Amino acid sequence: MRRRTFCKNAIAAGVAAALPACSRSTTDPATSATINAVTGAGAEISLESTAVGELSDSLTGRLYLQSHDGYDAVHKVWNGMFDHKRPAMVVRCTSVDDVRNAVVFASERNLLVSVKGGGHSFPGKSTCDGGMMIDLSLMQSVEVDVEANTARVAGGALLGHLDGAALQHNLVTTAGVVSHTGVGGFTLGGGMGRTDRLHGLSIDNLLAATIVTANGDILRVSDDENPDLFWAIRGGGGNFGVVTEFLYRLHPFNPTVYGGLLVYSFDQARDLLRLYAEIDNQLPDEANVEPSWFVGEDGNPVVGIEICYAGAGDAGEQALAPILAFGKRLDGEYGPMSYAALQTQFDGDMAHGQLNYLKSGFLGELSEASIDAMIGNYEGDDLPSVWYQHLGGATSRISPTATAYSHRAARYNLGMNALWRDESMSERKIESLRRYYNAVSPHIGGFYTNLNEESESKTWGNYGENYPRLAELKATYDPTNLFRLNANIRPAA
Repeated sequence: MRRRTFCKNAIAAGVAAALPACSRSTTDPATSATINAVTGAGAEISLESTAVGELSDSLTGRLYLQSHDGYDAVHKVWNGMFDHKRPAMVVRCTSVDDVRNAVVFASERNLLVSVKGGGHSFPGKSTCDGGMMIDLSLMQSVEVDVEANTARVAGGALLGHLDGAALQHNLVTTAGVVSHTGVGGFTLGGGMGRTDRLHGLSIDNLLAATIVTANGDILRVSDDENPDLFWAIRGGGGNFGVVTEFLYRLHPFNPTVYGGLLVYSFDQARDLLRLYAEIDNQLPDEANVEPSWFVGEDGNPVVGIEICYAGAGDAGEQALAPILAFGKRLDGEYGPMSYAALQTQFDGDMAHGQLNYLKSGFLGELSEASIDAMIGNYEGDDLPSVWYQHLGGATSRISPTATAYSHRAARYNLGMNALWRDESMSERKIESLRRYYNAVSPHIGGFYTNLNEESESKTWGNYGENYPRLAELKATYDPTNLFRLNANIRPAA
């Protein structure tokens, strides 16, 4: 694919020009001759406004600068902790050509680049200060092929769009637990959900994708086309380009599942986790069972266990009998329920604009020592919510080198997060969560890259034996590390 070049000498200062093309997205009577921006390395540069105008003219979507009406709305991301970041420009794409043109423009100028799909990145990687935000959120189409059992999904679609379109035909693929999460970041990092034990991670159901690489090439990737790059994007995150389309395998699925959230007093937490550890290895793949503990409405901690059984109700009752018979419940019941309702039940709790802080890590087993650490240290003020993502099953029966995602042996992803709206509470919320994380971290190994922001050395180690291959592929497809706002892989020297 031939690259489109935009004014190669466009990094300049003091050139008097207007930006009439950008005004398609807004009214801006006093556009500056140059636009201040930053490179990926953090250096300050000035962009010639005529070059930015050419980029705007090339788009079927729209380009927003900080001075434009509408900018404050389009630059926002889900996590309110990062709303203070202000990209120099937001390119709202409506086609793969828009994405390519934005990538080429940024690449030729070494601009700092962030990519926004759903904008749901916990560590704020969907946005940046002074760079270019490539916004895919207008690219939301989902096409289901009921004969082939596949879904072709645009890169800016949300998990709710994918679930909704597939469930209309009693089909499903693994999607996460908050429906306004973007499919892009979710899938590229691995993709855990309530059906991963039955059908594998999202990446295990990815059949093909279309990606725009750092030099502007538009590549189709699959087991048969560019297979090395296809391997890399399945767990390697956004390191290798901007994915504009995903093709997923769908599975026949009864949209009525069996389950519920069973809630108990916190003094039963240790016994509940011990029971869970005892029976987990015997649970069928249809069973997704996830403990959590959190502060209840009365201000006291409680422990819960969410069940989603994607099979016949009587088989679920038999498999889950020890849990269903456990303890004295404060609330909740087990029974038939809508999978679609289950998939959206946390959407309000995880609404846009709140301040979010999260840490997570993988558990290979539930030992007595780890249970003591998790329950014994859940005390004090400003306690986070703590929750499990249930792994194993189909996810664990894939080799750790079959895709870039290497944590196939993990039984659970343990997450802890705090949500709040008052910025004056930020310091103590974050401090409390870090204290708890530090207390339980000796019992966890590795982390889910979609959720955490860690040091470079921890990130590289988190890819395990796959890292050298990933670094070589990074050097091939993104040698200048244009796509660095992610769990970053450095190009091999």
